[in-house]
Amino acid sequence: MVRMPAEWEPHAATWLAWPHNRKDWPGKFSAIPLVYAEIIRHLARHEPVELIVDDPAAEAKARRLLVRAGAPVGNVRFHHWPTDRIWVRDSGCSFVQGEGLGAVTWRFNAWAKYPDFQRDEAIGLRMAQAAGAGPAQAGVVLEGGSIDVNGRGTLLTTEECLLGDVQQRNPGLDRAGYERVFAERLGVSRVIWLDHGIQGDDTHGHVDDLSRFVAADTVLTMVEPDPAQPNHAPLRENLRRLRAARDQDGNPLRVVELPMPGPVSFNGVALPASYANFYLANGLVLVPVFNDRNDRLALNLLAELFPDREVVGIYAGDLILGFGALHCLTQQQPL
Repeated sequence: MVRMPAEWEPHAATWLAWPHNRKDWPGKFSAIPLVYAEIIRHLARHEPVELIVDDPAAEAKARRLLVRAGAPVGNVRFHHWPTDRIWVRDSGCSFVQGEGLGAVTWRFNAWAKYPDFQRDEAIGLRMAQAAGAGPAQAGVVLEGGSIDVNGRGTLLTTEECLLGDVQQRNPGLDRAGYERVFAERLGVSRVIWLDHGIQGDDTHGHVDDLSRFVAADTVLTMVEPDPAQPNHAPLRENLRRLRAARDQDGNPLRVVELPMPGPVSFNGVALPASYANFYLANGLVLVPVFNDRNDRLALNLLAELFPDREVVGIYAGDLILGFGALHCLTQQQPL
């Protein structure tokens, strides 16, 4: 019986890819390797880090910066695999457990938006092989950021991302078809379909900017109290659906609300700034913060939800210009 573990379950490692595509952060790229070094400094103190770099020269640059940042480089293993972008949550495999460690390798088409994704599409299989996980090709286009699981058989996703008509991932695959894929590949018996994502989301409504399981029976979900903000109505509808939802055993969920940060934009373009894009590691919670008055509220709430873990805020005001944050750039490998 296959099962996709919840993110808070023990990890063998965290996977990341070192940033290199300057076009993803126009005018801001110089700050991004520094953010990565800070992320890895914290992660590598808690668990091994599997770091993808383009080549030996890229490894040397990353090593120098990690040493300067005080990261325990001895707990970082480098892989020389060229990538187009660095969002391994979406381009990488999804690790599962069965008779041993397994990995679902999805098809990847760069969110149906970018023509350069051939290098990224190869990353999932390479990750699986390096981890010693038996790879299973799902045959469908899916990104890891579009799903979230409680490890017991319930999965969160959104209609906008998987069923919407503004993009092409799997033409002809309907709600029932996706649910069959989730059952066969991830051991999911209950799918909770949310509505739309937040403004500025380049991925058509990924759930990891909206709602996340923080325990088998508990979901943290973003809300926007201001009716004048464009996120108010879709987040209110997602909250309604969560309150009406049931888990794999037919039980209601505990729903914890967290206010969004204030709107973040660059040159008039809305960016998907959200506290829901946190990452859970062994003994650690990394939380994106934005120099916003709600930052402290988010950090305190996650500290209450994970009292046995260190909670660290990572400034993501520059990182979010690439349309992703901490959860988007990480992928857990379960123990």
